[in-house]
Amino acid sequence: MMSKAACQGCRSGEPLPFHFTMAFHPIVDVSKRSVWGYEALVRGTEGQGAGQILAMVDEANRYKFDQACRVKAIELAGSLYPDAETKLSINFMPNAVYEPAACIRATLEAARRVGLAHQQIMFEFTENERMVDVAHVQRIIAEYRKQGFATALDDFGAGYAGLNLLASFQPDFIKIDMDLIRGIATSPARQTIIACVVTMARTLGITVIAEGIETEAELGTLRAAGIRLFQGYLFARPALARLPDVHFAASETASISLLAGGQAA
Repeated sequence: MMSKAACQGCRSGEPLPFHFTMAFHPIVDVSKRSVWGYEALVRGTEGQGAGQILAMVDEANRYKFDQACRVKAIELAGSLYPDAETKLSINFMPNAVYEPAACIRATLEAARRVGLAHQQIMFEFTENERMVDVAHVQRIIAEYRKQGFATALDDFGAGYAGLNLLASFQPDFIKIDMDLIRGIATSPARQTIIACVVTMARTLGITVIAEGIETEAELGTLRAAGIRLFQGYLFARPALARLPDVHFAASETASISLLAGGQAA
């Protein structure tokens, strides 16, 4: 863990050598036919994909990039959101958080500045490498909960985002990885696995979000499993620095298409 001096150096050092913005991708509550929240996804200012931006992140600028992403997402949401209920999901890098209480200050200030309630903000774990310091991540989650933020384990069922992390951290939400969902409508094995995940999450008091939904068949199967929060191209594609129109599936809403900005719940 870095010292306070090192953290101060990260905060006051050179600016990032690249520019970026955020695209917003809706998370919908199909039971209410409304937008529950949006995930802020890093993009280049001209729409370049996340990979191109993340390729420029290294050990020297990781902390500054993580902080800048949080602030950018919150500032944009503050200017775009239609109400004080819509959630904002922000990806963060646990290994970029040196000291939880200190590293959250810029987030708190940005939320205060734009009037975004802490209860509206959810942080998603996005670290692709194994989290070797479990106790440190537990301290991060404890501090975020103390501040009123929610946490989510992203890509559950893929890579390192599995049962060990779930047991160690017990986040407020898990987002089921799209690779586990793809083809679920015709796969009894995948249906059984998802049913077990939903039951386990319910027992632990964790809410499930299914991401990567592309077909009505996937949606219907997952709805039957008891999931109500969804994210995917079936509803909308990410929109650069704005809230996209959301199109609910015909099987759910009789082909009703709702403007996301006026229907967030």
